[in-house]
Amino acid sequence: MTEEQPTFRHPNESSEASRALEKEQHLPLTGWQQEVSQGLEFGLEGAASIRDRTIPTFSRGELPHYAGINTFLKAPYLEDVRQVGNYDIAIVGVPHDSGTTYRPGTRFGPQGIRRISALYTPYNFELGVDLREQITLCDVGDIFTIPGNNEKSFDQISKGIAHIFSSGAFPIILGGDHSIGYPTVRGVCRHLGDRKVGIIHFDRHVDTQETDLDERMHTCPWFHANNIKNAPAKNLVQLGIGGWQVPRQGVKVCRERQTNILTVTDITEIGLDATVDFALERALDGTDCVYISFDIDCIDAGFVPGTGWPEPGGLLPREALYLLGKIVQKAPICGLEVVEVSPPYDISDMTSLMATRVICDAMAHLVLSGQLPRQEKPTYIHPEAQPEFLSDWR
Repeated sequence: MTEEQPTFRHPNESSEASRALEKEQHLPLTGWQQEVSQGLEFGLEGAASIRDRTIPTFSRGELPHYAGINTFLKAPYLEDVRQVGNYDIAIVGVPHDSGTTYRPGTRFGPQGIRRISALYTPYNFELGVDLREQITLCDVGDIFTIPGNNEKSFDQISKGIAHIFSSGAFPIILGGDHSIGYPTVRGVCRHLGDRKVGIIHFDRHVDTQETDLDERMHTCPWFHANNIKNAPAKNLVQLGIGGWQVPRQGVKVCRERQTNILTVTDITEIGLDATVDFALERALDGTDCVYISFDIDCIDAGFVPGTGWPEPGGLLPREALYLLGKIVQKAPICGLEVVEVSPPYDISDMTSLMATRVICDAMAHLVLSGQLPRQEKPTYIHPEAQPEFLSDWR
């Protein structure tokens, strides 16, 4: 008679850790098993001396984390972008920093984020989510931007994002400087028909100037995005704004257009949950979906040194991740961009790693809220591209 094994009991059965331990045992292993099988088929079985017969000769999956080709989370690279609608999420890089007004380098942001993302697994302990098992993810590579020409790059970006968005795949954009916020939103709006989108903007800077240095730069995306009929200024919510790098020209626009701003002090005083309620109330007022633009510099500069305009006094990582998670869980999210990661100024990949965490947490909350995987395209996606009716900005 075999001795019965004692049942593990966590010291605090109502703790997050105890719930996480329980959740893990209910997650499938199908995706991992498929990855192992495909690795052995495409990468050849391992040498005879290898006792673990799941290890192939050529690295073809998650392991080892330091090996392989750097797509985001080592997701399949989709060379034929016409097939993007077959996936739940499409990662796309926008290596553009011609809109930068001080420290360039965000053109290397997608590369830096992808490289450090290899450190991650698809499984999150606390959330009880395994992305490999619960969604399909692809990396479509980078949009071909034109160095030194913002307007041509904007046209490329809008066309690329419109293609992904209209396919039904959820677009996650790796920036790039924040000037891309205008063409990414423009790409989404092309397929909204008469529907509207609210924008939740995490940042230390308002980014609402009409021009900067006589061009549409990374200080200007929301002035122009809010000129689009589908993206009203009253639905622009800006979280974390403050410090010594907020141009008065942009402040004037926020006041005139009555955008919705909370500083870091506002957020700490009213609390994180009240901040989420404020953001959702304003962003969803008369809109059908929400686009999230996450500038990595919304987080205190001590945590994210690799960015173009670092500003002390920002959100703590825990605060930013909490706000993001609650917003994603409670709103119909139509896209996410993470911008202003500048690897040449980074230290130990800290900033790229934070960007990776933001993206992975967002994907997990899309799963937990039932938004992904999609059973059908959301009703706000219009099949035909529509004109934006932009006002003349010149």
